[in-house]
Amino acid sequence: MTSTATQARPSSTTAREREDLVRAHLPLVGHLVREMLSRLPSHVSREDLVSAGMAALAHAAKGFDPSRGIPFGSFATTRIRGALLDELRGLDWASRSVRTRARKVETTQQELTTALGRTPTQTELAEALGVAPDELKTIDDDVQRAVVLSLQGFAAGTAEDLVPERTPGPEDLILHRERIGYLHHAIGALPERLRQVITAYFFDERPMNDIARELGVTESRISQLRSEALVLLRDGLNNHLDPHLVAAQERAGGCIARRREAYYNQIADQGNLSTRLAHTTPLGIPYSV
Repeated sequence: MTSTATQARPSSTTAREREDLVRAHLPLVGHLVREMLSRLPSHVSREDLVSAGMAALAHAAKGFDPSRGIPFGSFATTRIRGALLDELRGLDWASRSVRTRARKVETTQQELTTALGRTPTQTELAEALGVAPDELKTIDDDVQRAVVLSLQGFAAGTAEDLVPERTPGPEDLILHRERIGYLHHAIGALPERLRQVITAYFFDERPMNDIARELGVTESRISQLRSEALVLLRDGLNNHLDPHLVAAQERAGGCIARRREAYYNQIADQGNLSTRLAHTTPLGIPYSV
């Protein structure tokens, strides 16, 4: 009964105030979409997420009650994130067989990378899987479409389960900003060709065939370079932020381990805490790149 009464209660804000709230918090939608897209495959539509986020922001402004003492930013953030997750759930069509193939491809690629000391070619990966190279591309396309919600950090459940109500404190905000700064420094420390691929693909949002033409290589090679760069970035960030997650074989020595150690040192040399925090606003929103 209490819930019904609460829903029936009219908003205590005027139409003009709601409009001002929406206008003032438009950057919040962009920030939350960028944050979510960083954990999603490239085929997920930014426009669809932005549209869902804007609708949630408008609904949040309509249902906001200042008398409850909750800042509108926190109130809207929870509802926008919930709307984005609902939008993603609608895209998650993957069958169990596709997810099984995804795990098999990933496991085989990791095993080959360890055995060869480098990223395997598409031909080598196809041979190890016992499939033709064309079939491997089909599997890769299915897998890319299938991993919308099977990424690390996402799990089945309600929006309330996935989006905690707790507002980040000052320490959480500093750590969040430092992680973003480390990511920028890790990208800056990448070998030139890997850095070109990451910048063109993720920041400039250019298609792989366009990048391949510019660098004079095949589209398959661009895919390999992207995978290699992402592994380096992941391990580089873990080395500085979560050292226990760095692969155990890297601690054993060897040429590859020495090259990676040099890369980790270059990340540290890119700057300090002050320069890392400079990549975001005091509220943790990344500056445009």
